[in-house]
Amino acid sequence: MTVVIVGTLDTKGEEIGFARDVLEAEGVAVHVIDTGVVGDPEFEPDTSASEVAEAADTTLGHLREEADRGEAMEAMGEGAAAIVKQMHESGDVDGVLGLGGSGNTSIATTAMRALPVGVPKLMVSTMASGDVEPYVGATDVTMMYSVADIEGLNQLSRKVIANAALAMVGMVSNEPDVEVEERPTVGITMFGVTTPCVQTAREYLEDRGYETIVFHATGTGGRAMENLIRQGVIDGVLDVTTTEWADELVGGVLNAGPDRLDAAAETGTPQVVSTGALDMVNFGPRDSVPEEFEGRLFHVHNPQVTLMRTTVAENAELGEVIAQKLNASSGPTALYLPLGGVSMIDVEGEDFYDPKADQALFDALADHVDTDVVEMVEMDAPINDEAFARAMAEKLHEFMQTAGRSPE
Repeated sequence: MTVVIVGTLDTKGEEIGFARDVLEAEGVAVHVIDTGVVGDPEFEPDTSASEVAEAADTTLGHLREEADRGEAMEAMGEGAAAIVKQMHESGDVDGVLGLGGSGNTSIATTAMRALPVGVPKLMVSTMASGDVEPYVGATDVTMMYSVADIEGLNQLSRKVIANAALAMVGMVSNEPDVEVEERPTVGITMFGVTTPCVQTAREYLEDRGYETIVFHATGTGGRAMENLIRQGVIDGVLDVTTTEWADELVGGVLNAGPDRLDAAAETGTPQVVSTGALDMVNFGPRDSVPEEFEGRLFHVHNPQVTLMRTTVAENAELGEVIAQKLNASSGPTALYLPLGGVSMIDVEGEDFYDPKADQALFDALADHVDTDVVEMVEMDAPINDEAFARAMAEKLHEFMQTAGRSPE
């Protein structure tokens, strides 16, 4: 087993050397990648800072001369990622460990995010008790708070770093006893307000031999699914819940970025898409909603989540954007429209029931979808209706059969 340690040996050499010694004492091989730019390493690394810089199409001399910390961090992260990815493809890395403050946390986690889900990734960081989304992204990076700054060895830092090293020993030395069946895998997006639809569709697909992976459409969930589509982990997509585009367009907190809906289109992955939860934009507690939205219709989902109803104009724009995304598809694609409501609270008698807003969404989709590329199906039912969910699942199964990706 080999653990790669990514760190700045000019400033954290003592601590990285200690982690290396703990790992080696447990019989684990270690490969140290130096990402330090300013000074010389405290010990000879296995991969030098010069090699890391060159992997990012620059030189260590240039980075030192420019003395631009931002440029240096970006370059060393890019270089470390390229090296770690190549090592993994060659079978030379079983896990990655990082130690550092904000700078090396950025560099090391950039390298970690280049590796597939399932490869152990552990970052000991002074930044781990705050917002770790920029470091973790949509991957399985584990963040461990260092408590004290990683500056010298003491009774506290020795214990924390040793625990991290031993955690890596456990992860790389023990193959998880998880039964893995080689079955076609379908990615499904879900929100609480689209759960019944997803449950019905998932049951239908699993009964026909598919493995399903459900992603919570919270921004990172959508990005995770997009990444796994590109990696070839996901063979088909049931994109029930495209709500992340509402947050991207209007300014909510659960957006998945402007690339959402691109992966399946670009890779030709069979996909069946719907308009789940496009009636809402997500914010945190009610008092965290920006003042610009005062006067809008809100629904307090729980003390930590406030939902805001999308307007007629916003729905029209959402329809146009989603149509453009789907029109770029290179594989079998269908769009299912639930004319009876796009979420659990967008039906008659519920807070977000607004037929005019929904109609603006459906009209925009009808106006902009290229029906030579996208099969569009309208059903006079709410999204959580059993017949609607089953129809979507049946269509995806049909696509998967045609594409040679079904279990049969």
